[in-house]
Amino acid sequence: MECCETTFVHEDLVRKVHERLPEEEKLYALAELFKVFGDYTRIRILYVLFEEEVCVCDLAEALHMTQPAISHQLKILKQAKLVGSRRDGKSVFYSLADGHVRTMIAQGREHIEE
Repeated sequence: MECCETTFVHEDLVRKVHERLPEEEKLYALAELFKVFGDYTRIRILYVLFEEEVCVCDLAEALHMTQPAISHQLKILKQAKLVGSRRDGKSVFYSLADGHVRTMIAQGREHIEE
């Protein structure tokens, strides 16, 4: 990693950064959101939901996992507002919460495939 050879603070640049930096609580919330994306199982679930709205039974079968394990991860995804649900009779179907989630997944995939 290259470093500067001298210590000189560019006050004008630092001032601009401070003016544009979001509030601490917003940065914390963003970091927490990305933590949710940092779990392999949750990424797998989101990717399935990227393709199709499904119930817990379908997710468990598609990902070769137990329903309780899927339900636990779905709870975390719902709390992060990444996943929504709807009841249809005795079944509950899950889907991506909105287009932003689809965009984040698509852009993340595009980034790793560059």
